[in-house]
Amino acid sequence: MALDNQVKNIDALPANRKHYYGGSWHASLDGSEMPVSSPATGEALGVASVASATDVERAVDAAEKAFAGWRDTPAQARAARIREASAALRKNAEELAWIDAVDGGNPFAAMLYDVEISASYMDYFAGLVTELKGVTIPISSTVLNYTLREPLGVVARIGAFNHPLLFVAGKAGAPLAAGNTLIMKPADQTPLSALRVAELWDGIFPPGVFNVVTGGRDAGVALVENPKVAKIGFIGSIAAGRAVMQAAGKSLKALTLELGGKNALIGCADAGIDEVADGVVRGMNFRYVTGQSCNSTSRVFLHEDIHDKALAEIVARVAALKMGLPSDRDAEVGCLSSKAQFEKTLSYISMGLEDGARLALGGRRSADPRLAGGFFVEPTVFADVKDSMRIAREEIFGPVVSVLRWSDEEDLIRRVNALEYGLTCSIWTHDLDRAHRLAARVQAGYIWVNGASTHYVGVPFGGYKQSGMGREESIDELLACTQIKNVNVTLRGHA
Repeated sequence: MALDNQVKNIDALPANRKHYYGGSWHASLDGSEMPVSSPATGEALGVASVASATDVERAVDAAEKAFAGWRDTPAQARAARIREASAALRKNAEELAWIDAVDGGNPFAAMLYDVEISASYMDYFAGLVTELKGVTIPISSTVLNYTLREPLGVVARIGAFNHPLLFVAGKAGAPLAAGNTLIMKPADQTPLSALRVAELWDGIFPPGVFNVVTGGRDAGVALVENPKVAKIGFIGSIAAGRAVMQAAGKSLKALTLELGGKNALIGCADAGIDEVADGVVRGMNFRYVTGQSCNSTSRVFLHEDIHDKALAEIVARVAALKMGLPSDRDAEVGCLSSKAQFEKTLSYISMGLEDGARLALGGRRSADPRLAGGFFVEPTVFADVKDSMRIAREEIFGPVVSVLRWSDEEDLIRRVNALEYGLTCSIWTHDLDRAHRLAARVQAGYIWVNGASTHYVGVPFGGYKQSGMGREESIDELLACTQIKNVNVTLRGHA
């Protein structure tokens, strides 16, 4: 489809802006709607319904009603439906990527990747349905003891704005493969791709198996507090994750939390200057979601032996990145997803300057007149950053990277591990011993050595400390969507 205009391809946007549950579309009972606009231009993209607690309750009831039938559907039949849904994503990949680009402000090419990785995750979990196995446990000759893995029931997922489609479609495979029914609530800033997915999947899954409600915080709270929801998957900030955990505790729900990160990239003395510089650009996800990623390596620790040359190369590579509208196929860096995120990012840039960091590049709203209508902030590099500075301690969730200097390995480990975050870390060295030693001592759940940013299907992703709980993107995610039942059978003795 043509991408020459920003919003003129209106037919690609979802026609339905209501809630999707029970296999049909439902307006909010009180008629509430919220405006949706493009953060790149300010252009209106229509509206989306705002769910109240009563709307959420109706969606949960529909999912609960559908659960028994989906649970009892043969595993390979469930897998076939999931593969059909995955094929629908790939068939409509450009359209879905365009929706996410326009709605979220991210580059089109990056969102096209999100469609493909979402489909890959769905195919992966469809292939694992026969791995939901129980075991037999030896007790005695007169007792047969075995376990069963059973689905939890109604699972709800609350997505974030940085990967709208990925956090709906890509997170649907595991709970559905395990036999649960599913309710998705996309971020209120970016609801459109979730609604389009519901349109594409309508009729693939039985009514009530896959559901979407849109809205803000109240809708999310209603899902978390509903006693009929057995599990919540949440992606967001640490503060929001704490609130979800507290509310979920009222009914002791199962939880998976993927929360914030202030992740380190470590450039060792023996690392190549060019590869470290490329790794910083990749690790910050400048080209992917404009730095709005929980796994961005926004703290760059450069050994003093390579610091000056590596910093110069980092600045040169970041300066060469091309900012553009979502409709620009060759754009590498998009805009921030909302006015709030835009203002937060600029405020942290001001904090960096106030605290004494040196602005090596960027730090302003884009001066390109084509981008004047959107929330575009230049990719920003701070040098001479100290660990005590706010830009080095707090998650910005924008295109801002802080460069710090190190010399002693023991001190480096202490500094890297000093924060409450522990999601990812990128280590650059040609010394195999050092690579394994650092990887073992860094307190983070996902480590790259001589790499950054890349996720692999089937590899567990998740955080240490307050960066989250649980693992996703792997068989661990599938098993976390089940519960174990133990069965003890006393055998009759022979006469």
